[in-house]
Amino acid sequence: MIGILGGMGTQAGLDFCNKLAILNRGKIDQEYPLFLLYNKANIPGRPESIGVHTRNLSNRLVNKQSKKKYQLVLKSLLKGCQLLKKSKCKFIVVPCNTAHYWYDDLNKKINLPIINMPKEVFNHTLKKCKKNSSIGLLATEGTLKTGIYDKFFDKKYNLIFPNSILQKKSVNKAIKLVKMGKVKAASKVIKPAIDFLIKKKCKKIILGCTELPIAIFAFKSFKKIKTSKVFLDPNLILAHAAMKKYKM
Repeated sequence: MIGILGGMGTQAGLDFCNKLAILNRGKIDQEYPLFLLYNKANIPGRPESIGVHTRNLSNRLVNKQSKKKYQLVLKSLLKGCQLLKKSKCKFIVVPCNTAHYWYDDLNKKINLPIINMPKEVFNHTLKKCKKNSSIGLLATEGTLKTGIYDKFFDKKYNLIFPNSILQKKSVNKAIKLVKMGKVKAASKVIKPAIDFLIKKKCKKIILGCTELPIAIFAFKSFKKIKTSKVFLDPNLILAHAAMKKYKM
């Protein structure tokens, strides 16, 4: 059984489950994959719990306040993983990019495999894009600060981010709108950030916050999501990786 630690946010967790089911649609109920979604919506806010950091993960914590916030999130994530483990899940997926800042510590403390979403996106990109290509990244400020994508992509690709104004007025706002259920408004707000990355000649754009595929693909068919020539959807990539492991 696949263990899904969701609630970060709720819409993103449901989006992952939907993609997991559609990718593996069966003719009868019994042919669908077994999975358990723990919608643990009470996990403290991830971007707000990161504090002041460099992109060097070895310099992760710079003061006691940051450490306290970090540990509160880690403790909550651990509780979620422990419930999934007790429920006999074979492995765990976390459909939240920013939460992968806690991946190393979480992986050490849980004796159960956890699929690394940014790593799966990187492996997928290697198959789709030539090395040294420019790759756009739309994500929370927390994901950008901690460099959870940089550590995989930096040696092979040139990661491009929106400028600080677009980050606040376009990316951050779109993520917030999806969490509020205002998907149509989010789809309009995110467009300037996308246009910016396209003008920067990005070969692909990673939707590095799991709210963003909802904003961008909400009014499009699943076929268009799968065949997109521009966007890399980490939730979709994670769903493929989960099923591959599920069938092993």
